[in-house]
Amino acid sequence: MAPPLPRLRPELDIMPSPVPSQPGLLLRDPYRYSEAVLVVPPLLARCLGCFDGAQTEADLREALARVSGQPSVTEPARHLVKTLREAAFLDDEVFAERRARRHHEFTAAPQRAPAHAGSGYPAEAAPLATTLDGYLEQAPARRDGTGALLGIAAPHVSPEGGVASYAAAYRGLPAELGERTFVILGTSHYGEPDRFGLTRKPFATPFGATTTDGRVVSALARAAGRAARVEDYCHAVEHSIEFQVVFLQHLYGPRVKIVPILCGAFVEGPAAGKRPETSDTVARFVDALGELAAREGDRLFFVLGVDMTHIGRRYGDPLRARAGVGPLLEIQTRDRARIARLEAGDAAGFWELVCDGGTPEQGFDPLKWCGSAPFYTLHRALPQVRGTLLHYEQWNIDDSSVVTFGALALRGAV
Repeated sequence: MAPPLPRLRPELDIMPSPVPSQPGLLLRDPYRYSEAVLVVPPLLARCLGCFDGAQTEADLREALARVSGQPSVTEPARHLVKTLREAAFLDDEVFAERRARRHHEFTAAPQRAPAHAGSGYPAEAAPLATTLDGYLEQAPARRDGTGALLGIAAPHVSPEGGVASYAAAYRGLPAELGERTFVILGTSHYGEPDRFGLTRKPFATPFGATTTDGRVVSALARAAGRAARVEDYCHAVEHSIEFQVVFLQHLYGPRVKIVPILCGAFVEGPAAGKRPETSDTVARFVDALGELAAREGDRLFFVLGVDMTHIGRRYGDPLRARAGVGPLLEIQTRDRARIARLEAGDAAGFWELVCDGGTPEQGFDPLKWCGSAPFYTLHRALPQVRGTLLHYEQWNIDDSSVVTFGALALRGAV
């Protein structure tokens, strides 16, 4: 009996091809185990379901013959298998070797290399500084709040798409913050659920390399135990912290002190209809972060790299989403209701709204706020935090998909 075809890796990014002259499905690897980007033509794309770990190459040929109407499909079928395998898009020995090598390279590297220079922002220092200056000049009028400034929440969407929100978060931060350690809690889009990713590596950007506060990272790792993954590979590819780093370096110099923390999605508690801290790992990390904040006091400043709603065809919704139009007006109302809970310091109320209307099919959060874990982690660890909304916006990341985000000042309760 013929062995089954390897399974197509489920974590791949799969979306309609953005190139009209090359219709089909675009496949790429968000983990960057592979740098390949493939466009699978429409007929072959209809056969990708054969790569489920159960069907054989004979099943693939049968499916391709059926959709193409051609009796001889052996060569196209074999070419598809070969192309996917060589791209490391199949869950097989080629992928396993590529993954092991990339993990080893990250662990051995002295720095966390910039993953998004040249794509998310300019790859050279002078153009980057000019670009960020231009962004910051577009800041809306800043709302003053009461209480000591403990941190900010900024987007992690591509900076060119979230200029006003980045500017609202970063412009006007006091110069004396440069002496503090910036604890950056970013969304982990690819990390293990209910876990937190740490690294001691300096973050390198076109400005230079940060100083990662190893003392604080080690203290947090000891207290968090198995809740934390030290030298988490996800840091190698994640953008939610990298984008904050370039703004902080621009304001406070390349050697700015940071503690990078990636927050995995909360799953265990919500799956049981309970709060995230039902998971022992989430509860332990929240306690560890709270104890660290109490011990370090004003030596720390917190930065959240967070986006909000994701809606539209890119995110699996049938809706052709347009920012600020039709259903997105209701999304704004729902976003602002959640933000109001953060402004009030009501972590429990915030989480109730996150889960309101969720179904097993669409996940516990119907709005797909990728920033909910960092927000909840900070507000549980520092219950005195109160938010002040500085700016809110919606952005069409493509013609039929929208991401929402904003900027908040995070202050201590008076």
